[in-house]
Amino acid sequence: MPQFSYQVLAKCRHTKARVGVFFTPHGIVETPRFMPVGTLANVKTLTPMQLEATGAQMVLSNTYHLHLQPGESIVGKAGGLHSFMNWQKPILTDSGGFQVFSLSQMRKISEEGVIFRSPHGGEIINFTPEFSIQVQNILGADVIMAFDECPPYPATKEEITAATNRTNRWLERCIVAHDRTDQALFGIVQGGVHLDLRAAAAQTLATYDLPGYAIGGVSVGEPPELIAKIVAATTPLLPEDKPRYLMGVGTYREMAQAIASGIDLFDCVIPTRLARHGAALVQGDRWNLKNAQFKEDFTPLDSTCPCYTCQNFSRAYLCHLVRSQEILAYTLLSIHNVTELISFTQKIRDSILGDRFTTDFQHFLNPQFEDSSLSE
Repeated sequence: MPQFSYQVLAKCRHTKARVGVFFTPHGIVETPRFMPVGTLANVKTLTPMQLEATGAQMVLSNTYHLHLQPGESIVGKAGGLHSFMNWQKPILTDSGGFQVFSLSQMRKISEEGVIFRSPHGGEIINFTPEFSIQVQNILGADVIMAFDECPPYPATKEEITAATNRTNRWLERCIVAHDRTDQALFGIVQGGVHLDLRAAAAQTLATYDLPGYAIGGVSVGEPPELIAKIVAATTPLLPEDKPRYLMGVGTYREMAQAIASGIDLFDCVIPTRLARHGAALVQGDRWNLKNAQFKEDFTPLDSTCPCYTCQNFSRAYLCHLVRSQEILAYTLLSIHNVTELISFTQKIRDSILGDRFTTDFQHFLNPQFEDSSLSE
């Protein structure tokens, strides 16, 4: 196989869901798949061995944060992210666009890029499309993301149009700046809640014949039903023979609905963030392990879960660790929560292969979308 390719193995007869395999230089990613987030070159509280045991096949790191600490030059001297963090499976780096634009009071946007003051040392940083790609080339992830402008929600259509058009122009500069054949550059579809802007952006990006495509600018404040509508309208416009990645989404319902629309890859900080707050994901529900109801509950979190935590520890023990603020609590809950979301997408994958997707996951699917709440 080429260094990067995507092969569709099966399709759902009733939806646009599909099963595929994404080939990368560091191994394959079976889709649909949830990808854990390791912002600073680690998935918080987990060792690479623990992470691999969750079923993770691809993880994320963040260009913006790694540029600030420890700096891409140090990662480069270590041999790239794979060597630096001792993770020999595929890695994706975000461009840093979302993080840069979240600094709303500290940055200035122009056609050239974004100038902002570092929250670490206060120095002025000029983040351009070329600079983002340069940093990502040094970091050495398998998949890198184009630098995009992520407009807030809500915003006027004029503001979103300007951001979407600028994102498309920046993509051209990213393509020119990208000089590593062992890294796949993904483009990002923006457009806010406006389906006409989304459609135009998707059609424009498809003309570049990139190795993969992402839908960005969701999960920035919109209600879940709007996200579902955006994804349902946009995903079918992206090439079928390339992986499709929905950025920043990681709940059961959102992932199931997105898979039904043809999405392949997901990422979200939910599993480890909840763990650090003493919460577990159990069959998609959030449990607060501080609650007294768990103090004498000696059953596992989920008797059907294959993770190390559920196979070895009780709810009572986890409750004790959380109440005692023991670091082990966050590790054990992270192991479970990451496994939970990866297992969910694996179950959907199996159901598509077995022609059971709409039967097994019907309670998450809602094909009746009202168009009136979306702008045209």
